[in-house]
Amino acid sequence: MPTPDFILELREKVGTHPLSLSGVTAVVIRDGAVLLGRRSDNGWLTPITGIVDPGEEPADAAVRETREEAGVVCRVERLAWVHRIPRIVYGNGDQADYLDLTFRCAWVSGEPYPADGEMTEVGWFDLHALPAEIDADMRRRIDSALLGDGAARFEGGR
Repeated sequence: MPTPDFILELREKVGTHPLSLSGVTAVVIRDGAVLLGRRSDNGWLTPITGIVDPGEEPADAAVRETREEAGVVCRVERLAWVHRIPRIVYGNGDQADYLDLTFRCAWVSGEPYPADGEMTEVGWFDLHALPAEIDADMRRRIDSALLGDGAARFEGGR
């Protein structure tokens, strides 16, 4: 997956030291199904995810990433979960600490396809028969978006 230019510029200054970055997860729902894609970098089946660009609103990032990765237009309905992902160390030694903002989104238009190469396949999956291969963290993101009470979950601060 291509690294955003702003991160490459930061890496020139800080090397592989940890960067704190904001990420989004778009859990897009349509008629009892959720939009999932198979990531081209590791083969995992996930909702749409991505990094918030400098100056970008997180909800706008969720809409942008959905359009860029899956060719689908969505509308953000609500913030579902705020949590920190454990530090990631990439193969080249780069370290990142992500704050993930998971949004529940509604499908507006478009049929999914792997639009920008970040996904090898994209499609709708029945919410009542999700594949077992979805990892626990991604399943929690989907579950958080499905909660009907409208309140966002958050970690810590208690």
